[in-house]
Amino acid sequence: MLKPLSVDEERALLPLITRGREAARQLEDEPLDPSVRRDLRREREEGQRAESTLLRATCGLVRARVLERGYRFGDEELEAAGVEGLVNALNRFDPAKGNRFSTYANYWITKLVNQAIRQQAGLTESEMEDVLRLQKLLRGDLAKRFSLKEIALALGVSPTKARDIVQMNRDLVNRRFESGDFERGVEGTAPVDVNEAPKWVIEELRRLCGDNFDAFWQYAFRTMSIEEIAKSHGISRQAMSKRLEKSRRAVRESAEAQRLQEWFDAQ
Repeated sequence: MLKPLSVDEERALLPLITRGREAARQLEDEPLDPSVRRDLRREREEGQRAESTLLRATCGLVRARVLERGYRFGDEELEAAGVEGLVNALNRFDPAKGNRFSTYANYWITKLVNQAIRQQAGLTESEMEDVLRLQKLLRGDLAKRFSLKEIALALGVSPTKARDIVQMNRDLVNRRFESGDFERGVEGTAPVDVNEAPKWVIEELRRLCGDNFDAFWQYAFRTMSIEEIAKSHGISRQAMSKRLEKSRRAVRESAEAQRLQEWFDAQ
């Protein structure tokens, strides 16, 4: 996996990909002189190398989308779905349209990862769409405890339908991991809706973490990776790591540490 490409780096690869694909087409369809065939083979190989670079530099999106849904990057089915989406994007991508490949690939990766999750959970497409809308709503304000009435209003559904969506989301969350631990952070915890946490847990964590509450919650329950959390806050990964460690230390040393740990363990 390579680091993400800049706009200029990605644009520099697109002409190579275009020429490589055209060369591959000519090599298949037309009788050619040996010298012309050699030149076309060289262009085809350059195009293939450019495509490989583009794929490896965009693989991070697969990891990001899997983690964003609250799963470990190690779930073979979801990884395979994300990679399939990435390959589909490359095969369908038209450099001539001037779009960024990473933007185009993100659509396909997200689509196939969501489809794999939906199939794992036995949800219909409309049910999965409802769950994703709910998750987006809850991520918008991690500290807020939404009532069924508020959820129903925000999603434009009845309270009964909202209750069903909340339950589907809860069932989906419960499928991901077996246990949680604020000490293990990203490596071992299950994502839990802040909406479902007891009031005392939220109040205590907000008191201990202060402005870093949202970041701590996202990190502790795998809602986002450290890189994504840092990016959303406009700071470096190193700076975010320091903030998270400060929050973890505050939680460990608090008078409610044992009680908080017991709640985390119960999730």
